[in-house]
Amino acid sequence: MSLDQPPGQPPHQQHPVQASPTPVEPVWSGQVRPSRTGPIVLGIVGIVLAGLALLAVFLYLATLLGTGALLVGLLLALLPLAVVLLSVRWIDRWDPEPRPALIFALLWGAGISIVSALIVDLGVQITIAASAGALAGSDFASAVIQAPIVEEVAKGFGVLVLFWAVRRHFHGPLDGVVYAATIAAGFAFSENIQYFGLAMAEGNAQTLGITFLLRGVFSPFAHVTFTICTGLALGLAARRSATKSGAVAFFLLGLVPAIGLHALWNGATFLLAGDASVLFYYVVVQAPLFIVAILVVVFLRRQEARMTLRRLHEYSQAGWFTAAEVSMLGTDSGRRQALAWGARQPRPKQLAMRLFIADATRLAFVRDQLVRGQSSPALNAREARLLTRLMHHRADVLGQALPGPTPAA
Repeated sequence: MSLDQPPGQPPHQQHPVQASPTPVEPVWSGQVRPSRTGPIVLGIVGIVLAGLALLAVFLYLATLLGTGALLVGLLLALLPLAVVLLSVRWIDRWDPEPRPALIFALLWGAGISIVSALIVDLGVQITIAASAGALAGSDFASAVIQAPIVEEVAKGFGVLVLFWAVRRHFHGPLDGVVYAATIAAGFAFSENIQYFGLAMAEGNAQTLGITFLLRGVFSPFAHVTFTICTGLALGLAARRSATKSGAVAFFLLGLVPAIGLHALWNGATFLLAGDASVLFYYVVVQAPLFIVAILVVVFLRRQEARMTLRRLHEYSQAGWFTAAEVSMLGTDSGRRQALAWGARQPRPKQLAMRLFIADATRLAFVRDQLVRGQSSPALNAREARLLTRLMHHRADVLGQALPGPTPAA
């Protein structure tokens, strides 16, 4: 997009893309837009309930650890949490997910998932105690069988809930990774508070240092590596336009490697004796798995960028964007230059530039769904609305007014 000279106005009466499976005129059709009150209320209720679950976790930890150990564990747990969330933010930079959905994901992991695991563990302990010796507890079974199954189901179900709740923002595997990693970060945060707090309660600085080194430095992404398997599976469900019930099959499929990796990680502490053996396992097994996860994420992120560029180019062939605009909206370098230009402009133009980039990315994903045969009246209407909004964003960036009657947003 040339920021010095305004591009030619695109034809408002032309179909968005000539080859579109279901062409839609980007003008207001007079239809009433669906109310967003319901999803907003559900979002608020979900965040409140998840927040209450986190409060319950804090109360439990305060009772278990004491206030002093809880505060130390909390402060130390914030460090690996910040590292993971900054990584998630980088992954999510191309097509950012809604902030409320990410807050819910974090609270689900830190609150609801932990509460679920505690309830199941309490039930197991009660069952063992009521068996009058017929059943015996086992640390190995608890760590290698019970914990991986219960925890991955609890975390993964949070991703499934988000798949159902924010389906229009759940476009593919990378979105599944973002939501899964955020939930896993929340879970690890609460779990780390307990581990660090227990080490602090022992009054041994060396124990606390080793615990922080193992959990905060060596393996802050362990839970993320497990749970993104479920996120990737549900992302594939989104790509294939699976129904809510059909997504359950992908959810169960993703749980298999998630539980397997979690069990492998927990089992290493039992199968390998000595610090040297555990370190050997970390270098030979866990580190390569983490590297593979990084490579998968980088591949998916580049795939999204290429898809955006390709779909916006299709719109440019129909006259909606210039070649310069496609380069600006569909490449990292173009976006950086556009945002840098916007940062030097008045606030309205800066905001318009950000919205121009964000809505263009959403439009590319909508177009990709249409090309994949997922056409629906709602999707076609969204394409038309996005095109209309993009024309307004462009006019705001260039300080121009659109000619003729203004279409409704």
